[in-house]
Amino acid sequence: MPSLLPRRLSLPYTLSKVLNPVGGRSLFLLRDTKGILMEVLWLTEDDVISLLTIDDAIAAVEKAFFEHGMGRAQMPPKPYLYFFGYDGDLRTMPAYLEGLDLAGVKIVNVHTRNPGIGLPTVMALLILNSPQTGAPLSILGATYLTAMRTGAAGAVAAKRLARPESKVVGMVGAGAQARTQLLGLSRIFEIERVIVSDRSLEHARILEREARAFLECDYQLTDNPEEACNCDILVTTTPARSPVVRESWIKPGTHINAIGADAKGKQELESTLTKKAKVVVDDMAQAVHSGEVNVPISEGVIKPEDIYAQIGEILVGRKPGRASAQEVTIFDSTGLGIQDVATGSAIYRKATEMGKGIRLNFL
Repeated sequence: MPSLLPRRLSLPYTLSKVLNPVGGRSLFLLRDTKGILMEVLWLTEDDVISLLTIDDAIAAVEKAFFEHGMGRAQMPPKPYLYFFGYDGDLRTMPAYLEGLDLAGVKIVNVHTRNPGIGLPTVMALLILNSPQTGAPLSILGATYLTAMRTGAAGAVAAKRLARPESKVVGMVGAGAQARTQLLGLSRIFEIERVIVSDRSLEHARILEREARAFLECDYQLTDNPEEACNCDILVTTTPARSPVVRESWIKPGTHINAIGADAKGKQELESTLTKKAKVVVDDMAQAVHSGEVNVPISEGVIKPEDIYAQIGEILVGRKPGRASAQEVTIFDSTGLGIQDVATGSAIYRKATEMGKGIRLNFL
């Protein structure tokens, strides 16, 4: 196991070992005349990309949703700072998975103008903390992690809510989130055709080119979102504040992963569609505030009690998933801190085992 001890330490010192913070690995505290010396593991975006696979992310997110369904998670609603003049926001996402003894907080932005200046729409940092001491264990670049755990969440939900024989995927939006959504679905379903809709056909072509690295099938590119709705599983990943998908476009038996709405006022699906469908959310409080259901609720089209379940309730067996081949199902994904902490902890464990990252002095 790679050393967890600070470098360039002057003697004399004493070593104390405390309870393991992540995955059975102990935290070492070194004491000298100045007190406790500690290190934090810094993992760059490149480190995270090299360590995190979609299968890792799916396993971690499924565990996190299960723990949430069991009532073993602390996750306060995420606070927002709104930068109205820049079409952006900043939010913090703390979480503690009590059953897994994992904790941390993610700081993440969403700035829709960023691609125009060469920056990602979403950028994030994750800090993992020891629940035993509160000490920071690792700081991770979390932009790639965010996209991957969101794709994993879509896969976990579709496994329970889509028809198992689903073969055609429709994509409304062709950005980074679309790629990881398709990547996650490709691990669960035998996909034969993908219909990609984006206002920019160039963006659709880029998504096809990238997706062929992991999914070789028939691709249809269009700038008409209605065409993408002729599918078994529909994925929406836009920052829209007015519906881009109409109820009349959705055929019986469709499952929808509604990914784009993650802040108050955002909406991708026509409100009446949420009334017609069986709606499953990742977290009730967060979805009501900032998920796909937030606008239909504010309009009075549906009420919070019309929401069928949280995905964790289905995973733990409290409620069944899809009930018939004809029903329309929606997974409203807002993105949860527990997903970040579970996925980040899996990366941290792997990094520690492989000696990846840079150790920084903290105390």
